[in-house]
Amino acid sequence: MADGGFNTAQSGNSAEFQRRASDPWMQPELFRGVLARRFFAFLIDLLVLSIPVILGMIFIAIFGVITLGLGWALFWLVSPASLIWAIVYYGVTLGGRHSATIGMRAMGLEMRTWHGEPSYFVLAAMHAILFWISVSMFTPLILLISLFNNRRRMLHDMLLGTVIINNSDLATVAEPHGSY
Repeated sequence: MADGGFNTAQSGNSAEFQRRASDPWMQPELFRGVLARRFFAFLIDLLVLSIPVILGMIFIAIFGVITLGLGWALFWLVSPASLIWAIVYYGVTLGGRHSATIGMRAMGLEMRTWHGEPSYFVLAAMHAILFWISVSMFTPLILLISLFNNRRRMLHDMLLGTVIINNSDLATVAEPHGSY
């Protein structure tokens, strides 16, 4: 190692920085099919998120019948509990060891920071919150922004400095292409 074992991405070596920043021109395989995979991963995650919410609503409905209608007052908890559940789900899964939700893992995707590091809980939770805010404020048409950049990043990805990549191709990309 020419750098004595130090991390050259932080010391200013631009070739190492570009390789770690997931350059779509040098590593196009990291971005192949990401948008389609992201869509299906989102659907899988919606299913995973909705199952506990539906089970909770069924429990409240049955509890309301048993308590002659008094238990139905608990329905007001469904919205805040769903919001907390979604933030915790995204924070734990995206901020976890795999940097991917269950849907993203099924589709072979993972989230990285701009510099290539794995995600962490706060970044992952903010990623989910900014996604829902941007889609709510700007309509789902805001997602079309990903069609006009080479990293296939959406608005919330750009604001947070994250990128979604294929993790199935990471083994082939780990070694730099050519000699530097």
